[in-house]
Amino acid sequence: MIENRLKKGLGRGLSSLLGDESKKIETNKISITDLTRNKFQPRKHFGKDNLEELTNSIKEQGVIQPIVVRPDKVNTNKYEIIAGERRWLAAQNAGLHEVPVVILNVDDVKSLEFAIVENVQRQDLNPIDEARGYQRLIDEFNYNQEKLSKFIGKSRSYIANSLRLLSLTEDVLQMVEKGDLSAGHARTLIGLNNSTAIARKIIQKRLSVRQAEVLSRQFRDKKFKLVQKKDPNILDLQKSLEEKTGLGVTVNNKKNNSGTITFEYGSLDQLDRIINTIKKNY
Repeated sequence: MIENRLKKGLGRGLSSLLGDESKKIETNKISITDLTRNKFQPRKHFGKDNLEELTNSIKEQGVIQPIVVRPDKVNTNKYEIIAGERRWLAAQNAGLHEVPVVILNVDDVKSLEFAIVENVQRQDLNPIDEARGYQRLIDEFNYNQEKLSKFIGKSRSYIANSLRLLSLTEDVLQMVEKGDLSAGHARTLIGLNNSTAIARKIIQKRLSVRQAEVLSRQFRDKKFKLVQKKDPNILDLQKSLEEKTGLGVTVNNKKNNSGTITFEYGSLDQLDRIINTIKKNY
């Protein structure tokens, strides 16, 4: 009975990552000051209202779901949070001195996997933080979109669409992070040079996603009015590159079969990713 409650408390995704190890784990209570933040935490923003709601719940019932931690490699006698940072913050706000934890000995890859699974399953993870979490698995731990799809339990197209958000300008990304612009609205802006100005217009006029698509298409048609005459094979290649890189891509093929491939990046990190990918393959 205790084992079943513990597995339920950890969540289905975390239990599946542990496998048979989930049968061996035990909960402990440790000082709230002995915990440190997870350097791999994909969530950068915690909603004030949600945090207050959780704080009130903890004041009434305590921390029901244990926080998953591992020994801190830098600060001895302390533990780094793997999953449950929001509960830790709320417990501090509630005035608790101790919290229940599950202590695991896992490497950096497993720590990031735990953090992403927990946050994605909660379905309130900011779409930009979610995409950055996926990108870290790709950049730092040699994941690809197919492996990510199987691991997260979402379609490959979902992963690709999530990663494509990172090609937007920093201004647009911040609008999504703040909740001023939805991920659906933001996707209509991918590949547009004036995406920031269009995003502000979408917010100002409170356009629906459908209306935003129409507005973006007007600008896109002006920019790509010659694209419709492109060879279908070139268009397929262009689309394939966009899905695999998560960036805006333009392939221009001349009559003599020479041409250019243009990658549109929204930050220096994305530029570094393009350069590193080329270096790895050539």
